[in-house]
Amino acid sequence: MSRLAESDIERITLSLLDGLGYAVRYGPEMEFDQPAAERSDPQFRDVVLANRLHDALAALNPGVPPDALDHAQRKLTEAAEPGLLKQNRLIHSMLVDGVMAECRNEDGEPVWSNVRVLDFDHPENNDWLAVNQFTLKEGQYHRRPDVVLFVNGLPLAVIELKNPADAQATIWSALQQLKTYQRELPTLFGYNAALVVSDGVKARIGAIGADREWFKPWRTIGGADEAGPETAELPVLLEGVFEKQRFLNLLHHFTLFDRHAGAVKAKKIAGYHQFHAVNVAVEQTLRASQAQAAGAAAGHGSADSASPPGNRRIGVVWHTQGSGKSLTMAFYAGRLIVHPDMANPTIVVITDRNDLDDQLFGTFAACEDLLRQPPVQAQSRDDLRQKLSVAA
Repeated sequence: MSRLAESDIERITLSLLDGLGYAVRYGPEMEFDQPAAERSDPQFRDVVLANRLHDALAALNPGVPPDALDHAQRKLTEAAEPGLLKQNRLIHSMLVDGVMAECRNEDGEPVWSNVRVLDFDHPENNDWLAVNQFTLKEGQYHRRPDVVLFVNGLPLAVIELKNPADAQATIWSALQQLKTYQRELPTLFGYNAALVVSDGVKARIGAIGADREWFKPWRTIGGADEAGPETAELPVLLEGVFEKQRFLNLLHHFTLFDRHAGAVKAKKIAGYHQFHAVNVAVEQTLRASQAQAAGAAAGHGSADSASPPGNRRIGVVWHTQGSGKSLTMAFYAGRLIVHPDMANPTIVVITDRNDLDDQLFGTFAACEDLLRQPPVQAQSRDDLRQKLSVAA
């Protein structure tokens, strides 16, 4: 039996994405001089598929004047912050919260509209595309990432693959290549929501700027069962993360920027155990509080729960040492705060040890974007503790 080559892994990846409903295109066929061109820059500097973005903004924002849509597109494509993490945080905020865009009314007065970039509730209203061998040039660098995933024309994920038959080409050499790309192609990674490295068998997912220890496997698809050690990790990761609703959920509710003293220190995305535990906990919270569960994450069914609606009991999430329990609680709080059925709840966190109190405070304070809190540096510790309702 012949061994798989890197090109075979690429084809398998694209086939799996096709099965998830992504359109698939070969990068060179999209270039400016091709019959089916989607790119206009002969220098390969365009990282956004402008026509797809324009069409998506128009479809998602009926009634918004064309001038406002054009302004929103310019803000998305011309956003500029010093440093990749700051740039990524700025664009992430526009993906999640929309883009405030200006146009003029009949009297010439400025009118502002909040332009949606993604439809988080109806995945099929978005444009999904997987492109292999997408050529890019920035400065002196000329590169071709293996697979780039576009949503509404924006490059939200990059997948780097290696040949499993090459002992020197491991998932960690793929990660090193992605780290090089981040330095050389910062415009591409300003939009990034997830990075994936794989050799076709092993696979890891992480965020921009993260080191090796923060690239983790994704061991389940729907959350009910964990894949065994004999199962190839790449198919589980692709279907578990990039199924359309799950990917939108991960981007919207399970991505945070760790901030201290106003500076962005790191970007973090949830692990599979945090993602599924929080989704179940939110669903059970809605049930226990008699809130309508229609807005809860699908695929984490609790129909067999013996607890009746409205009984105000939801059980526990069992955390192990080093599982990221503080972040799990931050993701849970963040979801409840913005959930329309919870009507801006007060969240009280009770700990039994001072070190846990300090740990939770530090985590929650660093996750101000996720928790929709005012800037940490502008408040005293006591004021923020009261706002976060942390009780020791």
